[in-house]
Amino acid sequence: MNSSIKRQSKKEERLESIKKAHGQKISKFTTRMEDYLEVISELIELKGYATPLDISNYMNVSPPSVTKMLRRLDEDRYIEYTKYQGLKLTTLGKNTANEIRQKHSDLLEFFEMLGIDNSTANQDVEGIEHHLNPKTAKHLRKFILFLKSKPELLSQFRKTSF
Repeated sequence: MNSSIKRQSKKEERLESIKKAHGQKISKFTTRMEDYLEVISELIELKGYATPLDISNYMNVSPPSVTKMLRRLDEDRYIEYTKYQGLKLTTLGKNTANEIRQKHSDLLEFFEMLGIDNSTANQDVEGIEHHLNPKTAKHLRKFILFLKSKPELLSQFRKTSF
């Protein structure tokens, strides 16, 4: 197969991949909801509780927006929320928050292994963590563990210049 046919074939594969990704049923659970669960979980771990005002401050959104999202998370059973009485993560909420945190951690660790500075790595992770398939996340974790077990490979990679 000549190179122009190969390039065209790759482009067609890419278009099909995009089509398939956009044709999948969109989840009711949004990246914004994941961000809220992540912040709630972090606040509870840090302070023992999370208030709508804390969430508003950390996410830089208005208190009414927080209240609206908390109601939605409560309806979908990720949290138990009673206005003026606080909120609590349900088992579903805890599990989801933990999955998000694990993806975040793994991506951050991987980027740092690649030598990407912490600030850039954190920015990139925030954009990627919500779109990472659980299967991909599992393989990424496996690859990180592999690289950790072979420090000579990582050292060799870091010495390479592009």
